Amino acid sequence: MTERKPIESWLTDMDGVLMHEGVPVPGADRFIKKLRDSGRPFLVLTNNSIYTARDLHARLNRIGLEVPAENIWTSALATATFLDNQHPGGTAYVIGEAGLTTALHDAGYVMTDLNPDFVILGETRTYSFEALTKAIRLINDGARFIATNPDNTGPSPAGALPATGSVAALITKATGKEPYFVGKPNPLMMRSALNTIGAHSETSAMIGDRMDTDVLAGLEAGMETFLVLTGLTSRSDIDHYPYRPTNVVDSIADLVDLV
Repeated sequence: MTERKPIESWLTDMDGVLMHEGVPVPGADRFIKKLRDSGRPFLVLTNNSIYTARDLHARLNRIGLEVPAENIWTSALATATFLDNQHPGGTAYVIGEAGLTTALHDAGYVMTDLNPDFVILGETRTYSFEALTKAIRLINDGARFIATNPDNTGPSPAGALPATGSVAALITKATGKEPYFVGKPNPLMMRSALNTIGAHSETSAMIGDRMDTDVLAGLEAGMETFLVLTGLTSRSDIDHYPYRPTNVVDSIADLVDLV
């Protein structure tokens, strides 16, 4: 096996790694402090497109995790970056919350329901039947279909909620058009994150709690991967996948001394 280069930059998932059900994972505060004190480039990643980076900074700060807004990378920011590179100054019909609309606005996009270049689907607290119908008709009329992430469900205190992937499947069923998913496990999100902090995949690591998104995205982006067991994946789940993480650790606390 080829020996990897020393880790100079870190990407880490948020839910299941730094926090779990709104509570910080023990050791997460020490890991973030060590990263900040070291001066090493790092980003906290999330597929959730509802919140802006400033929103997430405030939410993390409330539970004792001091992550600057510029060190947070969401699927909404990755989507806006992708579209700015592909089709600068375009127009879009957007189903989503402030995290997505703010990112697109900052990238120079105009939101419209009149012959938009794209229909962009993200997370929202309330999926409107009227909005979905409008999206379906615009896609049928030629708008290209983009979705922030493929997650089928999201967590809530009452149980699972339908998320972007499930709603995208509904639109696909009605239009026959598959969306392009920007978020994890698409390595595009990882590469846009690395570009944001001027990092290289050969000297970067990805920490996550899911094999099918975090580990897969890191693997396909050419990064060293760490699977933590504080989220959705147990040690017995690993053998169900045809690929493996570079490392498996109990929690983020086990990585503090690697920074």
